[in-house]
Amino acid sequence: METTAAPATIRTRVNIPLHFPDGYETAAQVHTFNGLTDGAEHLALVLGDPDPAETPLVRLHSECLTGDVFGSARCDCGPQLREAVERISERGGILLYLRQEGRGIGLYNKLDAYAIQDSGLDTYEANTVLGLPEDARDYTAAAQMLAALGVDSLELLTNNPDKVRGLRDLGLNVTGTAPTGVFATGTNLRYLEAKVTHTGHSIALASLAA
Repeated sequence: METTAAPATIRTRVNIPLHFPDGYETAAQVHTFNGLTDGAEHLALVLGDPDPAETPLVRLHSECLTGDVFGSARCDCGPQLREAVERISERGGILLYLRQEGRGIGLYNKLDAYAIQDSGLDTYEANTVLGLPEDARDYTAAAQMLAALGVDSLELLTNNPDKVRGLRDLGLNVTGTAPTGVFATGTNLRYLEAKVTHTGHSIALASLAA
């Protein structure tokens, strides 16, 4: 079903040079918005030189302060963000940086869930113990942002089938998906395994053991 949310509008466009710790550099045209349904300060980064005649590559990246900023090895969010920026820059497309810390439960709750995971539960079980949804994210604002940018058809850079379903339910034409890389370490393997077994993420963990 299509969203009934009012259209969002572009509030600001600003060019920002990006520089990553490994030396990779690119440029982004960063967009802010008015009228997003959840009132959050989400960002759209237009990367590379998108061809209006081609289907853009789009990544919905949920904010992860611990991984994106501090380089936490408990998840794969930081490496996914770094990879997405380069791949989208090469092809041309959009990275939506969504303020959905901890799959939508917030930073403090995410850290509380980390403490519970240290007792042996996985990331989804820990949320349940806290009385929170396993995944509280809603992609209506993402659909509004894409509409404001004139995008109604896209290829999604993701391993998460829920993102595909979410955008399609909101009326967007997701023509296909491109999987992200596998960024498994000794400290995030249980987290990645939970995403594969619990929510069907297409992460090729089996190939690591081969």
